[in-house]
Amino acid sequence: MAEYEMVREIKNLCRNNQMRDIFFDEVECDDPESYVRELLQGKALEVSAEPGSGGSVTVHAVVDGLIQRFVFTPI
Repeated sequence: MAEYEMVREIKNLCRNNQMRDIFFDEVECDDPESYVRELLQGKALEVSAEPGSGGSVTVHAVVDGLIQRFVFTPI
């Protein structure tokens, strides 16, 4: 299993509020996209992943209309 620092950004849908909720965590997983699907299990979910430089992976998720971004950076 690979170790990642995961940054989770949740976009605020309130008008005139540009702030986002941001959470940091260290996770172990083989596939970041599958990790996000399991984390958000049981919800109306759309997920897409894009590889980045240095082995990082960005996973975009829309959960019941709420936009979230997960950035996995190898440790």
